[in-house]
Amino acid sequence: MKNIDLQKIGYQISVFGVSVILIWIGTFKFTPTEAKLIEPLVSNSFMMSWLYNFLSLQGVSNLIGTVEIITAISLLLHFVWKKAGILGGILSILTFLATISFLFTTPNVCKTIDGIPITDFFILKDIMALGISIMVLGKCMNETINKS
Repeated sequence: MKNIDLQKIGYQISVFGVSVILIWIGTFKFTPTEAKLIEPLVSNSFMMSWLYNFLSLQGVSNLIGTVEIITAISLLLHFVWKKAGILGGILSILTFLATISFLFTTPNVCKTIDGIPITDFFILKDIMALGISIMVLGKCMNETINKS
């Protein structure tokens, strides 16, 4: 009986999952609804608020969506092209650091309800995505270095 590499399967599912989320959310960024929804997050971010000095509300959202889609494609390509994985790893680390920072930069994002601190929970998934991004970058860098 052949051994099943659960670690490899879990890794592949994780990368695929992050990529699907990035493509889906990235595509939604091209809508006026999402552009308006992310405005409070982006406008309060020290990493991203400056974009509104150069681009419109929709332009900023389109740019973010484009980066998210490129990131997703790069993450998926890493299975066959490690250099794409290095790009995808770096872009996704930056993406998820930026989104996690929203927890600290957006006013009223953290509240207490019935004595329990809560936040916009959709952002918390990005902690796992950050970990997966670091794994992709590390794996691709190691395989690129070891190939040389």
